[in-house]
Amino acid sequence: MTPEEMDALPSRAPDWRIAYGTDSNQYGELRVPDGTGPHPLVILIHGGCFKAAYGKAQYFGAMADALKADGIATWNIEYRRLGQPGSGWPGTYLDVGRAVDHVRAIAGEHQLDLGRIAIVGHSAGGHLAMWAAARLRLKKTSDLYLPNALPVRGVMDLAGPVDMTANVSGYEALCADPVITSLMGGTPAEVPDHYGQASAIALLPLGIPQVLVLGSHEEFVPLSAVDAYVRAATAAGDHVQRILIPGAGHFEIASPLSFTWPQIKVAIGSLVDGKLAP
Repeated sequence: MTPEEMDALPSRAPDWRIAYGTDSNQYGELRVPDGTGPHPLVILIHGGCFKAAYGKAQYFGAMADALKADGIATWNIEYRRLGQPGSGWPGTYLDVGRAVDHVRAIAGEHQLDLGRIAIVGHSAGGHLAMWAAARLRLKKTSDLYLPNALPVRGVMDLAGPVDMTANVSGYEALCADPVITSLMGGTPAEVPDHYGQASAIALLPLGIPQVLVLGSHEEFVPLSAVDAYVRAATAAGDHVQRILIPGAGHFEIASPLSFTWPQIKVAIGSLVDGKLAP
C-alpha cells in the first residue's frame, strides 16, 4: 500500500469536524458511537512523512469508522505538516498537543470518557502519538510545553520512530526529502535539545502502557531501534508490548481492511479499557 491508497480507503463522513485552532489544518474529525455514553475515545494521528503532500486526516477515516462500529469514539486530528506555514519546529508538535488537549472542550457535549483515552498513530503519526503521550514529561522551558496536558491511558505506535536520532538518513531516503531535519530544525548534532524534547526514548518513563507494532516487511523503522526502545522503557519501569506481524508491510498495519486488523483492534481495546499493565 501507499499513502495515496491509505487516503483512498473507503470511509464515511465524520459526525463532526471541529476546529481546535484558527489555521485551516487545525481541526479534528469526531466520530461517536450510537447509544448512551460516556464513550471510550481513541485519538488518531495519521502519517505521511510529516509532509502536506503525502498524508491527511482522510488517511485514518476507515480506521475511525471501524472503531466507531466497535463502540469506540475517535478524534482523528489534522495538523500543520511540512510545506505549510507554521509547520515544523515547534508548530507541528504544538498542533498535536493542542488537538489532544481540545478533547476536554468537547468531552461533555459528546459524552466522551476522559478516563478511557488512548492515542494511536501510524508512521510519522506514530512518532507524534508517542510524543503526545510522553509530553507530560517535558520541562516548562521546552519549546513544546503546553500547560495542563491531557493524560491518556495508553498509546499505540504503528511503525513510527521512537528515537528521532535513529535512522535519520534511512527515513529521509524513503520519504525522498530531508523530513526529519526539516521538522526538527536541524541535525541531531546541530539541535540536540530538539531531538531530546521530541523523542519518546529521551522522555522515559511515560508511565502508561505502550504498544509498538511492526510488520515483518517494515522498511521505515528498523526493528533494532524498536527493540532498543523496548529495553530502555522496560528498564525505566514502563510496560511495553511489541507486536511483530508476519507478512505485513508498513501500511498494512494501519488498514482495518487488512489481515492485520483483528490483532490491532484487540490491542487498541485493551489500551482504552486499561487491560494492559501500567
